Amino acid sequence: MIEQIYINKLLNLLEEDYFPEDITSKIVEGYKIRAYIRSKDEGILAGNKFIIPFLQYLGFSINESIKDGSRIEKGNNLLIFEGNADSALSVERIILNILGKLSGISTTTDKMVKLAKEVNPSIRIAGTRKTTPGLRVFEKYAIEVGGGDPHRYNLSSAILIKDNHLAIIGNLEKAIKMAKQIASFTQKIEVEVSSYEDAIKAYKIGVDAILLDNMSPKEIYPIVNELKDKVILEASGKITPDNVKDYAKTNVDIISSGYITHSSKALDFSMDVEKII
Repeated sequence: MIEQIYINKLLNLLEEDYFPEDITSKIVEGYKIRAYIRSKDEGILAGNKFIIPFLQYLGFSINESIKDGSRIEKGNNLLIFEGNADSALSVERIILNILGKLSGISTTTDKMVKLAKEVNPSIRIAGTRKTTPGLRVFEKYAIEVGGGDPHRYNLSSAILIKDNHLAIIGNLEKAIKMAKQIASFTQKIEVEVSSYEDAIKAYKIGVDAILLDNMSPKEIYPIVNELKDKVILEASGKITPDNVKDYAKTNVDIISSGYITHSSKALDFSMDVEKII
C-alpha cells in the first residue's frame, strides 16, 4: 500500500510532463529497448527505492540496479531496465529529475554530516520544511539516505512556536502554556528564540527543545554553556557546508538547514538506450 502511494505521486509528476500525450515518442512505437541510467557525477545515490517500483508498475523489467546510499562515480550504471521504447522515452525526464535531485540532497547531507562530525561527533544534521512542493516525502527520504535527520515531516509532527506565533500571542510564557494544553503526550514542544534571555526563559517555563534562530556561533556559546543536557538545543538559519563546522563547534545537539533541500545541486544523470527489437 505504501509503495502504491509513492507510485501515485510519481504518476502525478508523469502526468504533468506527459499529458495529453508524448507526440515525439510515437515515432518509436513498437520497438523494445534496454535503457541505462548513468551517472555523470560523483556522490550518494538516492531515489531507486521509488523509481524501481514505479518502472515495474509501468511494465518495465529491471535488469540491474545500485542500492540507495551507495557512493557513485562518473560512468556508473545506476539502473538498467527493459521495455517499450515509447514508454521509456516518455518517463526518461521524470526518472532523471527525481534521481538527480534526490541524489543531490543525499550528497549534500552526507557532506554536511561529515564536516560537522569532524568537530562534534554527536551532532545531528537535520532538514527543514523548505522542500519542493509535492516532493517532501522523497526529499526527506534523501536526507536520511545522506545520514541526516528528516526533522518535522509536516505541521502535525510537533509543536514549534515561531516568531509569528509570538507576534500574535504577544507573550512567550502564554504561548508555551497554550501549547502544553493542546499537545499530545507524544508531541514535543519547541520554541524559536533569538536571544540568550528568551532561551533561558523558555527553558524555565518548560519546553522540550529550543531553536536558536539566526544566531551566530558567538551568540550560541553562552546558551549552550548554560543549558546543555537540560533541553534539546537546535541551531538554524543560513547554515551551509561553508559554516556548518562553526555551528557544530558550539556543541548544540542539532543543526537544521534548509540549504540541504532548497540549494543542493542536483547530480547529473543521463539515460542511454539500445534497441532490442
